[in-house]
Amino acid sequence: MRLTPYGAAKTVTGSCHLLEHQGYRLLLDCGAYQGSEDDRNNEPFGFEPSSLDAVVISHAHHDHIGRLPLLIRRGYRGRVYLTKPTRLFLPVILEDALHLMTEERDRLVRKGKEAPPLDWDEADLRELYGRLEDVPLEQELEFGPLRLRLGTAGHLPGSAFVEAMAQGKRLVFSGDLGHANKEVLPNPEDAAPADLVLCEGTYGDRAHRSFPETIAEFAGILSETLGRGGKVFIPSFALERTQEILFYLRDLEEGRHIPSIPVFVDSPMASKISEIYPSVREYFSEEVQALYRQGRDPFRPRGLKYTQSVEESKALNELEGPLVIIAGSGMLAGGRILHHLRHGLPGPDNALVITGYQPRGGLGRLLIEGAPSVRMFSRDIPVRARTYTIGGFSGHAGQDELLHWLKGERRVALVHGEADKLEVLRQKLEQQSTGAFLAEWGKPVEV
Repeated sequence: MRLTPYGAAKTVTGSCHLLEHQGYRLLLDCGAYQGSEDDRNNEPFGFEPSSLDAVVISHAHHDHIGRLPLLIRRGYRGRVYLTKPTRLFLPVILEDALHLMTEERDRLVRKGKEAPPLDWDEADLRELYGRLEDVPLEQELEFGPLRLRLGTAGHLPGSAFVEAMAQGKRLVFSGDLGHANKEVLPNPEDAAPADLVLCEGTYGDRAHRSFPETIAEFAGILSETLGRGGKVFIPSFALERTQEILFYLRDLEEGRHIPSIPVFVDSPMASKISEIYPSVREYFSEEVQALYRQGRDPFRPRGLKYTQSVEESKALNELEGPLVIIAGSGMLAGGRILHHLRHGLPGPDNALVITGYQPRGGLGRLLIEGAPSVRMFSRDIPVRARTYTIGGFSGHAGQDELLHWLKGERRVALVHGEADKLEVLRQKLEQQSTGAFLAEWGKPVEV
């Protein structure tokens, strides 16, 4: 087998890797670049899409599925294999991406600027939907000369890592590994010893706090801020993170650790995702499944309201605290959260709670670093609200969990992380006698 990375090499997004064996060509993920590298999305793939025999997707995040419609447009003729939850989430993610692309094009037109054609459109999406095929977890399947098995990765409902086997050799592709010992999703399954592991390293430079400590910290921030009548703003990804925060708001409320207050999810996409959750309940932890069996919604605090329209979203800024607003985007790169922060950051009683990765140079990183003001909507906005980071909510495994998952492996290629963080993980792996290197874009690796 031969593996060639065509994305997520020394960067966090754009997951896309080509596996070849005996003339068979299998693509693992086809994700979009995000943040400062999103201009790479329209570049050539590095391979000919029409030459592919199959595509296997690890999970439904945009940086793992976002270029699938472009792959179709550029000539891929085969099927796309994925778990049932990933198939159900995928249209929500990609239709939102198309909406944002269309909005941006229309904005340029209104300003009299040249608007390039869309990279892909609704016709490409419809064609993609007809190519999707469910794959069960934990079942070995044949793909040409390869045998594949998808294992539980614990990152999203239905997220998977991929084991590929041929002629006595084994490759493992981690996808994104989940943060273990959280209550919503099952822990990542251990992978079998392999000849090569292609592994993510998003948090390769550090471990997360223990999850009980994370929840205690979260409860303390909420109790203090809401107790003084403040507003809590939580930028969050529509898929998984929003629902997990709702799970713990409900749990803390029921345990009387925080008051029962209005909770607004200002994200139509998150609303659609939440509607899908009951239909994939078997992919959650035993605790979540037990709540469903009792007829309870594990992700609904008492004061929960979903907003849909722009008018409803704007009206939230007129409300007095205490309240919680959860809105996208999780990386503060756009979305409704920016409008809420424009109104809320100047308020000293308010709090911004960041629960996920923030790219360098982005608004979230500036706020974490204590910027006294930030530039938003062509204005300088003073920052008097308190900013908290709670890394323990991360959906990614921390350094200690990655080292544990890779223990006993002989050879590891690292992807899906900033280069300095991957280098820290590489050195740690070598200390535990695992040969490791940073994968290079377009550079083949023999398995």
